Amino acid sequence: MLYRKIQPFIESYLKSDSNKTLIIDGARQVGKTYIVRHVGRRLFENYIELNFAEDQNGPRLFEQARSVRDFYFQVSAIAGEKMGEKKNTLIFLDEIQTYPHLLTMLKFLKQDDRFTYVASGSLLGVTLKKTSSIPVGSIEIKRMFPLDFEEFLLANGFNRLAIDMMREKFLAGESLDPGAHEKTMDLFKKYLLIGGLPDAVNSFIADANIMKARAIHRDIRAFYADDASKYEASGVKKLKIRRIYETIPSNLANRKKRVVFQEIENKRGKRFSDYQDEFEYLISAGIALEVNAISTPVFPLAQSVGKNLLKLYMNDAGLLTDVLYGSNIRAILDDETGINLGAVYESVVAQELAAHGGKLYYYDNRNKGEVDFLIDDYESLSAVPIEVKSGKDYAVHSALSAFVKNEDYHVKKAYVLSNAREITTKGKITYLPIYDVMFLGGTNVSQAAQTFN
Repeated sequence: MLYRKIQPFIESYLKSDSNKTLIIDGARQVGKTYIVRHVGRRLFENYIELNFAEDQNGPRLFEQARSVRDFYFQVSAIAGEKMGEKKNTLIFLDEIQTYPHLLTMLKFLKQDDRFTYVASGSLLGVTLKKTSSIPVGSIEIKRMFPLDFEEFLLANGFNRLAIDMMREKFLAGESLDPGAHEKTMDLFKKYLLIGGLPDAVNSFIADANIMKARAIHRDIRAFYADDASKYEASGVKKLKIRRIYETIPSNLANRKKRVVFQEIENKRGKRFSDYQDEFEYLISAGIALEVNAISTPVFPLAQSVGKNLLKLYMNDAGLLTDVLYGSNIRAILDDETGINLGAVYESVVAQELAAHGGKLYYYDNRNKGEVDFLIDDYESLSAVPIEVKSGKDYAVHSALSAFVKNEDYHVKKAYVLSNAREITTKGKITYLPIYDVMFLGGTNVSQAAQTFN
């Protein structure tokens, strides 16, 4: 099976006596159900899985379950023989957003304390906004993403020791030897093609067939585009959501890569506020990653966010390269002249930083230019700029150079990510191979498992 970093986090929660119910949030098809099922069946003698999306399309047993007693009664009709004690019985509430009233009930199920619970869902941000009684303080929401590059390496034969060695070299500023670099870059390029959605990764491992992987990508992309119909009653909003989602690749092909609000409906004068609900849907669903503009990069970056200059990236590089290149793998594997992979490289970096738990920002200053990404550095209490380069001119970055020289920004370090093998530092700027993005930003989910210990 595919190793997922979130697994130790789930295990720590289930072994703890937390007073909150854990909900795994994230886009569909990222592996939420699979990983909870895997952990739950291993740790608990009695494992009960309730899929509320299937229930809604079938018997609707839980549609009117408004009390703890009613809930238990319906569970007993399905798995009464497995309803043991808290220490040996896990009830997994899958697709919980289907019945928003059950989100409210989580508080009372936890207070009753008869069994152990874990839940998963999509669009929790949108669902909680529409829920009349939010169970504040009684739930712990953890977002799950497609496989990041480290997980992809593990799936493709890298062992933990090799990755630990790479991390040690990164921390020491030491480059990989040419052979190790070429092997890692080869898998990085394949990651650009396959992405991190589990079905596509498993297909690639089993068959190494790009056509089969692309069929999975297209099915999932169509599923994402159509999924809004389940959550939006307004036909107009559904069309806007679909339009915004489908234009992400073309926006990334533009020099600025930002969303042009006037082009969504081809109407002048449109702003972010005119589409706030639509953007919230895409971002909450986990199928798009937002990167907000910062013109004054003061730590913490969240205090300087501007919503009128917004970039959106797809949640998975494989979905993007399917749109851009289809089954032509040579465009990426051979670094073909004339093919600009900038948007693809930036998408992977956005995907990676988001998976590490970081908020995504970029620097935009009308007079001083643009830097691809900014992340908070909690050790130095400053912003860290990151520039992403897909070509050989990785040392050319006028906006980044001006950024690090600005004393008002208190920059301690900056990174340039590219195909180059050697790690070098010039002043405050460190040049890293693109795959070292797996060691940047946020808190590693497996490390975060300490939360419940």
